[in-house]
Amino acid sequence: MDSAFHKLDATGFLEIWQHFDADDNGYIEGKELDEFFRHMMKRLGPQEKVTAERVERMKQRFMSAYDISADGKLQIQELANMILPEQENFLLIFRREATLDNSVDFMKTWRKYDVDSSGYISAQELKAFLKDLFQQHGRKVSPDKLEEYTDTMMKIFDKNKDGRLDLNDLARILDLEENFLLQFQLDAGSKEERKRDFLKIFDHYDISKTGALEGPEVDGFVKDMMELVRPNLTGPELDKLRAVLLRHCDVNNDGKIQKNELSLCLGVKPSQ
Repeated sequence: MDSAFHKLDATGFLEIWQHFDADDNGYIEGKELDEFFRHMMKRLGPQEKVTAERVERMKQRFMSAYDISADGKLQIQELANMILPEQENFLLIFRREATLDNSVDFMKTWRKYDVDSSGYISAQELKAFLKDLFQQHGRKVSPDKLEEYTDTMMKIFDKNKDGRLDLNDLARILDLEENFLLQFQLDAGSKEERKRDFLKIFDHYDISKTGALEGPEVDGFVKDMMELVRPNLTGPELDKLRAVLLRHCDVNNDGKIQKNELSLCLGVKPSQ
């Protein structure tokens, strides 16, 4: 990429992102995309005439290289890979060899960094999260840069601008895959189909393979179950619903939900 873009830091990247993601939907698409590549062409070749045909050619060339999801849109990570120099690409630390594909691991992260159990991630808690991620990836970061990255991440992902991150904000940062439960029709099908689906569901959340859901396994199940009907679930709401589920399903009061306890709650009798 041209040196004109490689002079960008996190703050400069944020300005470009906010300018071209005009509708703040988390993508640069449609007319926004055309405007971005028009701007890009002017920066890369200020002496050359910018025509619709040349803009389209540049767009096709770069989208084929950087639109990893092949959806015709630029996501924030894709844009960062396109225009940020490697040493400034702070979003690279969110790449994982295996995509975060279950809510149990997500909730482990949430519980670890929501240190004060407020149901939200504050800027200070986010900074601790970023610092750990940099260390895990073997990257050194100065206190000033860590502060800048934290501020930039808050501005990008704090959608309601209340100075803290909620569950959905962190899910966007970690690129959490689609809700596992969406593939099931829990109240449809034959008894045998419902039993089969129940066993698949329980096995997905029983990460520890103990035959009981506990800790973040309960959190992950509650998060996915409730988000089927309430997409923007907050941390405090999740905590309340978790308590309700345990109160109704944890028959032996051990703080866990056994397979038979959950099956009774859901009205399913799985084969053992």
